[in-house]
Amino acid sequence: MVNQLKTLSNRLKNLHPFSRKFLAQWITLFCVCSLILISCTPDAKITSSPNNSRIAIGTTLKLRTLDPADAYELISGNILYNLGDRLYDYELGTNQLIPKLATALPTLSSDGLTYTIPLRQGVLFHDQTAFNAAAMEFSIKRFIQNAGSPSSLLADTIDTVQATADYELTIKLKKPFAAFPSLLAFSGITAVSPQFYEIGEGKFKPNEFVGTGPYKLNSLGIDVIRLDAFDQYWGEKPANRGIDIQRFSSSSNLFNAFRSGAVDLAYLSLNPDQISSLQQGAEAGKWQIISANGNTINYLVINVKSEPLNRIEVRKALASLINRSIINERVLQNQGEKLFSLIPTTFSEYKPTFYLKYGDGNIEKAKQLLTQAGYTPENPAIVELWYASNSSNKGFLGLTLKALADRDLGGLLDLQLNSVESTTAFKYLEQGIYPTFVLDWYADFLDADNYIQPFLECSQGSVETGCIKGSSQYQGSFYYSDRMNQLIAQQRQEQNPEARKLIFQEIQELLAEDVPYIPLWQDKTYVFAKNGIDNIRLQLTQQLPFWIIKK
Repeated sequence: MVNQLKTLSNRLKNLHPFSRKFLAQWITLFCVCSLILISCTPDAKITSSPNNSRIAIGTTLKLRTLDPADAYELISGNILYNLGDRLYDYELGTNQLIPKLATALPTLSSDGLTYTIPLRQGVLFHDQTAFNAAAMEFSIKRFIQNAGSPSSLLADTIDTVQATADYELTIKLKKPFAAFPSLLAFSGITAVSPQFYEIGEGKFKPNEFVGTGPYKLNSLGIDVIRLDAFDQYWGEKPANRGIDIQRFSSSSNLFNAFRSGAVDLAYLSLNPDQISSLQQGAEAGKWQIISANGNTINYLVINVKSEPLNRIEVRKALASLINRSIINERVLQNQGEKLFSLIPTTFSEYKPTFYLKYGDGNIEKAKQLLTQAGYTPENPAIVELWYASNSSNKGFLGLTLKALADRDLGGLLDLQLNSVESTTAFKYLEQGIYPTFVLDWYADFLDADNYIQPFLECSQGSVETGCIKGSSQYQGSFYYSDRMNQLIAQQRQEQNPEARKLIFQEIQELLAEDVPYIPLWQDKTYVFAKNGIDNIRLQLTQQLPFWIIKK
């Protein structure tokens, strides 16, 4: 069986797995090879030259909309991050909040509900409209009332928003939420011109943008998006004349376009084989590599109501079986980071509770738990492992876990692999169709709450029935715990960072004890750049500040 695992490892490394399900396109190995063969002539429509101070960025991500009230994808968040300003931003490379259109962190009322925010003066929108508190009030109300994809972020949180002075904004919440200032740094909650936009459900402008950021939109084509430096920007002026974002039809075309010098930067998404190849080129001095731990986590959701996963011993056995070192090496080609909690390692609240409780591939513990639950080689625990069919690396993960179970567990566990297209999966997760599912998640804002509440809170249910309504039901785990609900409510109200951190530690301990999810790995983000391109910095949000990049 050891030789079989080696054969499996070689097979995985010879394929071209994509590293993120919601960014990947499903194609067969034949199509991958065909694309590589025909991609000698990249489909780039822009070129880069040393004498041009514009920066050409290549990507495979497809843009759906630039309307901040409806934008909820990674590429739109990146572009809006550079076209607009929010009340708050993060210090480069950290999750430390800093004022942006605000001039200071909010003043909070004693009941934890009312935030008073002083605003910056002398700011202009791209259409020359003056920014003030009324404009920020308009922008937030529009985000909520136009009812776009991300509207619930504020609709479920804010009671009222009001310009209480020319440059003072007052926001009252429905209930206390300690992470609210971090939420205001979400890329879609950007100031937009009241002269250009309107409030009304569904009234979006997907192909236009007028904000206050360091760039203004020049043109939005199918394959090329051009941003020009805004010469009246109130803050740090861009170090370049503009940005040309070229979308490529495949990772192979992006890979070849960067290698041929057609673009200055390659950023999202390349497959692991291509990243490994470019890493070797960077080590040889041909170009630069910039990498950072992102905020995307990959995890296994477990339906705690389904047989045999309604038995805690089986869930704990699965947690013991997971060997993240093998996953990182054989599935991810060492391009991820082992994760032992739903909270990423980049947060101070992170505690590796799954490692502390189960280790990393504790086969003896898994066998002991399955035997304790009454399973034998003649009567194994049968567990369906589901993953998105349009995500190659999730499929390779399933093959790897099945190979480990078959080799090491003596027939006590029968992992049965199943796949379905991701859009179909998202429709049926909350209906309890899948006993397990491999998923990933990137947070809307940098606070530990955004990795806990959307997974573990349940507003209606019981231990007997499971979660009937709430976050865990929506995620497909149906987990219900009175204690977990209490802890989530406590951390959302706690304003003292150290006290809040202790609550998160208890939450992670309870998560590891009850096992409604099993954390797997945390993605790394890679940018490849030509030599001579300077000041490329990645935010923990995976966003790339364009304005500091220069040739």
